[in-house]
Amino acid sequence: MSTLTETVVTAGRSRRSPGRVPRRAGQRSPYPGGLPWILPALALVIGMIYFSIGYTGYVSTLDWNGFILSPSESVGGDNYVAMVADSVFWQAIWHTAIFFVVTFTAQTVIGFVFAAIMHSRIHLAPVYKVVIFVPTVLAPATMAPVFRLIFDANGSFNGILTAIGLGGITQPWLAGNVTAMVVVMLVTIWQWTGLTFILFYAAMSQIEPEILEAARVDGAGNIRTLWSIVWPMCRGTAVALAVLGVIGALKTFDVPYLVTKAGPNHATEFLGTYIFQTMVQEKHFGYAAAISIALLVLAVGGGLLMNRINRRSEGA
Repeated sequence: MSTLTETVVTAGRSRRSPGRVPRRAGQRSPYPGGLPWILPALALVIGMIYFSIGYTGYVSTLDWNGFILSPSESVGGDNYVAMVADSVFWQAIWHTAIFFVVTFTAQTVIGFVFAAIMHSRIHLAPVYKVVIFVPTVLAPATMAPVFRLIFDANGSFNGILTAIGLGGITQPWLAGNVTAMVVVMLVTIWQWTGLTFILFYAAMSQIEPEILEAARVDGAGNIRTLWSIVWPMCRGTAVALAVLGVIGALKTFDVPYLVTKAGPNHATEFLGTYIFQTMVQEKHFGYAAAISIALLVLAVGGGLLMNRINRRSEGA
């Protein structure tokens, strides 16, 4: 019996890797701590992000056309003073606020309703999910020319209105101050509702079926169940989408630039398009950098504000 035990113990020891000694309780690990493992990522973040922010802040104090060999003149905070007095800058911020409220509300309502419908028993649900999500993965550069043709004065949208007897309301939609912004909002809603739908669908999948069954037993209908049970349990997803919506609205560039060229008469001007125009077309790098710093401050402040609102609502 003792020989058998010694054989088993010896076989167990032979399976251990050579030279490896088990670490005792309280003994320090021979491997380095966590800092060396995150140094590459830390260097990347500091080198590419924070350095870029710092350099942009430095450029915002210059009067410079962006060419390396061209002389630059330090103007201190004059670019920020000019920005505060710039009516186009405040117009872009106002457009951003209206854009966020309309697009976020529409995307939230449509995405939530679609997610609720997809959780019911309907035929061809996987096909509908793909159809709803496809616009999210399409590049704006590929779909912008299509929307320009659709909403052109001689485009298909006016053709449809004329065919159904509403020719009296046809107009050049991209040439009007109000209608151009409406088109930009519609394109954005069409593009990003799929992402909202997917996130709400995933959040609804985490709700226990027993909770919904208990609501049914208590006599709650579909609308009551969605409003009193499903929506409160998806509130965290809505807050996350709101934070993303604030940052996305501040960074909006591709759709208004590709569809309306930020016009007419700055009617669809956003901070992103204004920075591009100031930097690339007018070669005022210092002023464009000042607007970029303002954009960064607004994005960080908007994200912090939405998180604070979420914490207050959770504590209420």
